[in-house]
Amino acid sequence: MSTEPSLLDPLTGLINRKGFEEKLKAAILYAQQNDHPLTLAFLDIDFFKRLNDGMGHEAGDIVIKAIGDIVQHVAGDKAIVCRYGGEEYTLIFPDTEREQAFLLVESARAEIDQLKTLSDGKKKVNAQVTISGGVAAFPIDAQDENELLRKADQALYKAKNSGRNKIVLSYEERMAPKTSHYTLTQLERLSELAREQGVGEAVLLREALDNLLIKYKHAFASRK
Repeated sequence: MSTEPSLLDPLTGLINRKGFEEKLKAAILYAQQNDHPLTLAFLDIDFFKRLNDGMGHEAGDIVIKAIGDIVQHVAGDKAIVCRYGGEEYTLIFPDTEREQAFLLVESARAEIDQLKTLSDGKKKVNAQVTISGGVAAFPIDAQDENELLRKADQALYKAKNSGRNKIVLSYEERMAPKTSHYTLTQLERLSELAREQGVGEAVLLREALDNLLIKYKHAFASRK
């Protein structure tokens, strides 16, 4: 089935972020209703800003396209491959356990790690590029869409901060107590919202913090 042009990234030909969000919602709904596994992977090009600044945006575009092509080729029809934005990709693996998805993503990482030249089919860039990734699955790691996104992003963050050029599986989070100050009005509204949604206040606060971190994700770009 063809994808609407508005849901495709013009540079890579992959599904764009809007398309990814639509397909993830549909995929996780299907998984929840039919008790099927679903795995999500985040991939990110290591030190891309350094490459982009040093070699120019045209070279950066060639690398982004080439990495997308390799990931798509390795994943084949097992995954829906998307360009999430910038140098980041997402892969949705319907009906796939996380170990199976991990092996495919790791294969893509290993193939990219061996390359000395990257090509978009027209031009080449002589550079050694690596990728890092995070993998999380429903229902073993997460029970809903927001938690799945958070767990995959958390695993990617761990891969970045433990040496890069690796794929990390989601892991159990260690909760860290932190004292914060909120207004009485904010706390009252939080309690009311928690009752309406049927969830704990801590769940809503973690979701809000996740959204904040995603919103300002570009602030960490220089560390990649």
